[in-house]
Amino acid sequence: MPIFRQTPIQQKLMTMILVTSGVVLLLTCATFIGYELLTYRRAAIQQLATLANIIAAESTGAVAFDNQRDATEILAALKAERHIVAACLYDRHGRIFSRYPANAPGDVFPSSPKSDGFRFESGFLVGFTPVVQVEGSERFGTLFLSSDMEAMNERLRLYGGLAVFVVLVASLVAVALSRMLQRQISDPILELVQTAQAVSVRRDYSVRASKHSDDELGVLTDAINHMLAQIQEQNAGLEKRVRERTAELESANNELEAFGSSAAHDLRTPLRTITGFADVILDPRAKTSAEDAQRYVRLIRDGSVQMSELINDLLAFSRLGRQALTRQPVDLNSLVGEAYAGFARELMGRKVEFRLHELPRSVGDPALLKVVFTNLLSNALKYTRPRNPAVVEVGVTPGAPGDHPVFFVRDNGVGFAMSDAGKLFGVFQRLHHAHEFEGTGVGLATVRRIIDRHGGRIWAEAAPEAGATFFFTLTP
Repeated sequence: MPIFRQTPIQQKLMTMILVTSGVVLLLTCATFIGYELLTYRRAAIQQLATLANIIAAESTGAVAFDNQRDATEILAALKAERHIVAACLYDRHGRIFSRYPANAPGDVFPSSPKSDGFRFESGFLVGFTPVVQVEGSERFGTLFLSSDMEAMNERLRLYGGLAVFVVLVASLVAVALSRMLQRQISDPILELVQTAQAVSVRRDYSVRASKHSDDELGVLTDAINHMLAQIQEQNAGLEKRVRERTAELESANNELEAFGSSAAHDLRTPLRTITGFADVILDPRAKTSAEDAQRYVRLIRDGSVQMSELINDLLAFSRLGRQALTRQPVDLNSLVGEAYAGFARELMGRKVEFRLHELPRSVGDPALLKVVFTNLLSNALKYTRPRNPAVVEVGVTPGAPGDHPVFFVRDNGVGFAMSDAGKLFGVFQRLHHAHEFEGTGVGLATVRRIIDRHGGRIWAEAAPEAGATFFFTLTP
């Protein structure tokens, strides 16, 4: 790009890192907000449809027997739903029979019922529902409901604010990381440039470039230093002969000057090559093989791992809602055993008492339920590190007759204050500092979403330094 030709290499590297991370972050936030908006619209339609079915069912008698008073009382119950702005009942001839609110202007209500169903019109969610005794039987009239979109707007403002906050924080982190990481490449190159300038301008062959690594830059640094050492040795020999052979010394000096000028000139070619490689690696449009990328960006790879992990968890979190749910009978005992076996490396050197009680067979998605137990066990093992021995228990508490069993994962770890329980299942919510216990704050949010998709619920009980217990239910 022409705009980068005169830009220092430090700014080029920082720009490439910031642009790449910024684009990825913005696309992630946009995808997340778009998905949440779509999901909420569907939920709003389903909720209003359920409410309409209830009101329509309660209104059949009033409409069938032309009891306007009862119909008005039924519609008046909608005042408990603050987002319902208008509602009315039409008789079988399509005339308005009763309305809510009673003092609303007439233009709020359609003059006649439209086709059944729910849709978004002019900033409102409106729907028409048949008033029938039994589905498919004689139609006594039609129910009209209109709901505002304030709840959705509040949700959009919340997620918009969260996205702005995440982008700002991530941008600050990216700036700090790019300042640090770009120096791994730019500092050796700039030092080589300064060495070349010292040789070509001051004719100072005693200068040496510091070696920062053993990669291509390190090889080039060694070659330049070796060349300068040879030149310096030659200069030392010539100085000894200066009094004896003035003529030879003058000739030799001329040769050395020509050699130094040539060396300084030739240095620019490999420097331009190195700059070109760096630009290709960091240019998001460049097609770099995995082997080349691993070799050239080895120094900056570790610094990008933390950011790589957060994105990967949201995306995974945002993709979770779109993953198909496959319900089938599940042997929870075997599933928990497999999940716990996956922590064998983490358990090395620790004394952990793992108690697995007999769990009933359940119905659900085996892969997603394994994610639930893996995350809960991971939490339990992480927060029991200060305990010796650590105790992790998985079991079930039978509910009342007809209720679903309540599964639990209990530990004797550091626990938490119940006043903070509301933060547990939010994305990126953490109750402990990162230097105390690692994590991104996405695991429990993932667990909550999986349990929600299985029609169950999850909650926790704990006390500081007294362990924690996570309870959840599943709906077959």
